[in-house]
Amino acid sequence: MRKFLTIIIIVCVINLINLFAQAPEDFYIIRMDESTLRSLITKGKVDILMKKNGKYYLLVDRTEVRRFLRKGLRFEFAENELLPPVSKHGLNGAYHSYSELERDLIDLEKSYPEIAKVFDIGDSWENRNIYAIKISDNVEYDEDEAEVFFVGCHHAREWISVEIPYLLAHYLLLNYTQDSKIKWIVDNSEIWIVPMLNPDGLEYSITTFRYWRKNRRDNGNGSYGVDLNRNYGYMWGYDNIGSSPNTFSQTYRGPYPFSEPETQAIKNLFEQKNFKVAVSYHSYSQIILYPWGYKKEPSPLNDLLEELSSKMSELIYQVKGNLYEFGQGGSFLYLTNGDATDWFLGTFNIPAFTIELPPVDFISGGFFNSEEDIIPIFEENLPAALYLIEWAIITNN
Repeated sequence: MRKFLTIIIIVCVINLINLFAQAPEDFYIIRMDESTLRSLITKGKVDILMKKNGKYYLLVDRTEVRRFLRKGLRFEFAENELLPPVSKHGLNGAYHSYSELERDLIDLEKSYPEIAKVFDIGDSWENRNIYAIKISDNVEYDEDEAEVFFVGCHHAREWISVEIPYLLAHYLLLNYTQDSKIKWIVDNSEIWIVPMLNPDGLEYSITTFRYWRKNRRDNGNGSYGVDLNRNYGYMWGYDNIGSSPNTFSQTYRGPYPFSEPETQAIKNLFEQKNFKVAVSYHSYSQIILYPWGYKKEPSPLNDLLEELSSKMSELIYQVKGNLYEFGQGGSFLYLTNGDATDWFLGTFNIPAFTIELPPVDFISGGFFNSEEDIIPIFEENLPAALYLIEWAIITNN
C-alpha cells in the first residue's frame, strides 16, 4: 500500500512540474546577474520575479529572449527552479477559485441579507461575472454615507490579493451584531468590495500557468492579455516605462484606456458612486504605495496620503511586528502609468492606496504564499482597513 501511495505521489508531482514549469505562449523564466540586468534599457520592460543568490529571475516572452540574444546578454533558462509549493487541497488549495468565490459571496448575502448585497458589476472577456459585495445597514438603499472601495486581483497570480478583501467582507458581516465598533462602521458607511477583478486570469493561473499576470484578451497576434493595472484612463500611456505598448509585455496597457471589460466595470461603478477612499490589494513586497505612480513628483494630496499611510503601517506593525514600508509609488518603487490608484486620485481627488501584501521577497514565498499565511496576513491588515473606513466616515460628516 505504501509503495502504491508513493507511486501516486510521484505521478502527481510530475504532473504539477509539467503544469507549472512549461509556460504557454512562449514565456520563459530566465536568470541573469545584476550587471546584465542593469544593461537593459529599463527594468520596466521585463517582469522581475525575484532576486536569489545574487541572480535576478525574470519572466520573459520569446521576443525578449531574441532581443537579449541579439544584444549579447548573458542569461540562463531556469524553468524548473521556481515551482510553487504543492497544496494538499488541490491546485489552488485554500485560495478561492472563481466558482468558489461566487459561491461564498452569495452565501454571505444569504446569511446577512439586511446588511450584504452582491452585485454583478460587469463581465470579463470570457463572460465570467465580476462581483462586488456592498455592506451597509439598509443595504438596499443608497444613503448619504461615506462610500469606501476595496479591490483585489488586478493581477492573476496574486492569489492572496483575493483573500484579504473577501475576508474583510466576511469579518464585517460576522461581527456586526457582536462588536459595537463594527456595527458603528457598517451603520455609517457603504463599503464596496470587489475581491476578484480578473477572474479569467486567475482561473488560467490555477489551471495552466501559475505565473500568469494579465487578463485573457486575445490580442490577435499570438499574444494574450492586458495588464489591468495599466489600463485605467488617468495618464494612460504617459510613457513606455510605466507601461508598454507591446502586446507580449507583462505591462501591456491595452489598445486604449478602459479597453478591458474588467476596468470598465470599475469605471462604471465609480461614476455611479461617491467614494471617499480606495484601496487596491496586490502582492508581493509588503509595502503601502500611493500616487503618483506615473511620475516622481508628489500629488496635491501627498501630505494626507503620507499621514494615512504612516498610520496604516503603524497599525499593521502592532499586530504581528511586520513592517510595511510606505511611500509614493513613482519615487519609492517604480514608475507605473494607467494604474488604478492614480486614476482614483487623478479623476476623483480621493486618497488611494496600493497595498502590496507579504512577503517582502520571493525567498519568503513571493507570489506563492502558503495557505497558512492567509489568516495572519488578513489579521495584520484588518486594523488598517478599518482605520480607513473610520477616516472616511469622520471626514464625510
